[in-house]
Amino acid sequence: MLDTAALSKLLNQPQKIVITTHHKPDGDAMGSSLGLYNYLIQLGHHTQVIAPSDYPEFLAWMPGNEEVMIYTENAERSAQLIASADIIFCLDFNNLTRINEMGELVRQSGAVKVMIDHHLEPEDFDDYRYWDINACAAAQLVYSFIAEELQRPDLINADVATCLYTGIMTDSASFRLPKTTAAVHRIVAHLIEAGAVNWHIHELVYSNSSENRLRFLGHCLANKLEILHEYNTAIISVTRAEMQQYDTITGDTEGIVNYALGISGIKLAAFIVERTDLVKLSLRSKGEFPANEICKKYFKGGGHRNASGGQSDLSLEETIEKFKQILPEYKTLLIQ
Repeated sequence: MLDTAALSKLLNQPQKIVITTHHKPDGDAMGSSLGLYNYLIQLGHHTQVIAPSDYPEFLAWMPGNEEVMIYTENAERSAQLIASADIIFCLDFNNLTRINEMGELVRQSGAVKVMIDHHLEPEDFDDYRYWDINACAAAQLVYSFIAEELQRPDLINADVATCLYTGIMTDSASFRLPKTTAAVHRIVAHLIEAGAVNWHIHELVYSNSSENRLRFLGHCLANKLEILHEYNTAIISVTRAEMQQYDTITGDTEGIVNYALGISGIKLAAFIVERTDLVKLSLRSKGEFPANEICKKYFKGGGHRNASGGQSDLSLEETIEKFKQILPEYKTLLIQ
């Protein structure tokens, strides 16, 4: 395993660097990636962010976004960059399956592989690991990596700060989750001092919905919300036809599960959606309830204790029924 001194020495000379993050990147994935990108280009590195797939339009305003390459749209060029890279930074994921077909390309590359992540159970593919499950966001770790490990807080300029603020804000649910510690607020204060305009970032991410997205959200809450009072659980399920009816695009389902979790007394919420070839699940929970355990044990997924995801090869109806049949196993935790 490479140590910090060796990595720092490597970064003292211009390198060919690829930064990548997980499939269907969220605010933390893109915020941490572009935050690191805007840091590295100041040092003269030849740096390319490659996203495995597209991502929401409400994240497309961040500094450096115009330089992002989407693998599914540029597979050949992406593969060349990965193969020829000196260093590959893997942000906000710790298993190569999370970047789909890019995973084997990264694994086979002779580049030094650097993982910066806060999820459980990392796969052993990296040469250098900056990993902490107690961090509220990968963007928090990128900040600490730059400011503390590499000792370059002076290079956290407005562009870097804006991206990292976005990552921390979104993954902490606007600073509401338990891992938003005093240390996180001190980091955020520095990012604002460095040029992150906090109110404007919040507006760009959370007050930028299309009419279709709001109508789709209304449909989900009015017609698709099911409450299982005996288990303090809420489910929102959506068919592919309903997604098409409202002309949904990438990002339109983001955060819908949190509305279900926001109901008084609800301890576990599930958003279950029928995609083209699979059924996807997003689980959110309160307190000590292990949503990640359900995803890992029953739905080929995982994540954080209170925020996790999974998938199912069954039909939407069968997946919903399977989820409901699991709940008695956790009844004690759900009603206490």
